[in-house]
Amino acid sequence: MANLPRLCTLLVCAGLAAQAPAPDALLIDTHNDVPTRILKGFDIGKRAKEGHTDLPRLREGGVGAVFFSVYVGAEYVTGNRSAHRALEMFDAVLGDIVARYPNDFLMARTADDIEMAHRQGRIAALIGIEGGHAIEDDLALLRDFYALGARYMTLTHVNTNHWADSSGDLDNPKVQHHNGLTDFGRQVIAEMNRLGMIVDVSHVSDKTFWDVLAASRAPVFASHSSCRALCDVPRNMTDDMIRELARKGGVIQINFYPGFLTERKSPPANLEDVVAHIDHAVKVGGIGAVGIGSDFDGIEQTPAGLEDVSRFPNLTRALLAKGYSPEDVRKIYGGNTLRLMRAVEGAAHLPNRQ
Repeated sequence: MANLPRLCTLLVCAGLAAQAPAPDALLIDTHNDVPTRILKGFDIGKRAKEGHTDLPRLREGGVGAVFFSVYVGAEYVTGNRSAHRALEMFDAVLGDIVARYPNDFLMARTADDIEMAHRQGRIAALIGIEGGHAIEDDLALLRDFYALGARYMTLTHVNTNHWADSSGDLDNPKVQHHNGLTDFGRQVIAEMNRLGMIVDVSHVSDKTFWDVLAASRAPVFASHSSCRALCDVPRNMTDDMIRELARKGGVIQINFYPGFLTERKSPPANLEDVVAHIDHAVKVGGIGAVGIGSDFDGIEQTPAGLEDVSRFPNLTRALLAKGYSPEDVRKIYGGNTLRLMRAVEGAAHLPNRQ
């Protein structure tokens, strides 16, 4: 019973299902797509019956930091509209989340900022770009987006761009593939390293993944991917990939999309499947290599028991019941991501950093 007091700092009795993790458990979700809904008029400050994310439910779920996705769909490549779309998405985060609700959200650019927001009782709002075509093959735009607050970029989405192959279109003979990264792709990685921007390998092809690990001098992460050994889809990571990602200081952030959790149709994906992916990734990469990248509001279905951001306490209980210690849970929920961010920040060489 010696660990009971520590356990109770993270977990309340089972009857209090809505209780969030205690203040010392800093929960960081590295991928949330609610900005796309905000551009359609959604108000994140009000409780909603639809969708997965709003301020009341973030509070109920004990979420301490969110990387809001500046998602740029592949369709914006046509007509060179990708950068414009990215700016619209930045405005949704900066204006309609942070500026609109300053008492609840703090714009964070560093690991220290996340911890400061947590001490203040606010939710740290961060930005990740989803889809490298957003920079329109221009390193100046990459720097501009960093200045606006982007702290990671997913190199591809479902589409191969001009400098990196995606996992989403490798079977399409009409797409020009590069066998991984091009020389310009390596320049993108080098500039992201210099800036202190996390390189995100979710959505990339396997060859691109290995090229990125060879090119990056800072740790990288997969912002919203799961384990291919448990669900054999190209978007998930193989054990070899997880192992090498971990060896180089990276983190796999487990995705909650049912189609990435299980290949079975009945019963549908549930909380236990999420725990199984976390557990597998820990066994392969170690406790320091696993985090949370839910993909809430970017997915049409959610696992039973993790229907929205308010249900994270269910995951806390399930992990503790699985045998993870409170300290283990703290690492998975946020400690590993903070450690990676500091490593990326430390590897940067940028005078007068933003």
